[in-house]
Amino acid sequence: MAKIKRPEWRRQGQSESQKAAWRKSLDQVQERLRRASAIAGHYEEVRVPLQRYVGRYPNILPAYLLLAAVDSELGQEAEAQTETAEVLRLNPKFSLEVHKQRIPIKDPAVLERHIAALRKAGLK
Repeated sequence: MAKIKRPEWRRQGQSESQKAAWRKSLDQVQERLRRASAIAGHYEEVRVPLQRYVGRYPNILPAYLLLAAVDSELGQEAEAQTETAEVLRLNPKFSLEVHKQRIPIKDPAVLERHIAALRKAGLK
């Protein structure tokens, strides 16, 4: 996966909060690209960057969902269950049925594979 270069902060007057906002924005773009790659089946390619992302942003539910699905697809059962525990920590009332209605995956086969991976990871 191609890395997005972070802009250099050479401008005078750029505050630390503005720099942090830019970094977070770029991280979110990269996370969306990883999500698309995972949905496309490129699991091994996105696993490590997703782990770094959730390490940096530990309260982002969609990232944990994606990582649980990726770990499940790769046969990493223990890791998938750990990610499932994080999903339930962030949303104790999480429901696969509601997730299935809300996730923007249009291809029914891809959607079912994603839901099956989450179910295998231990979500209900």
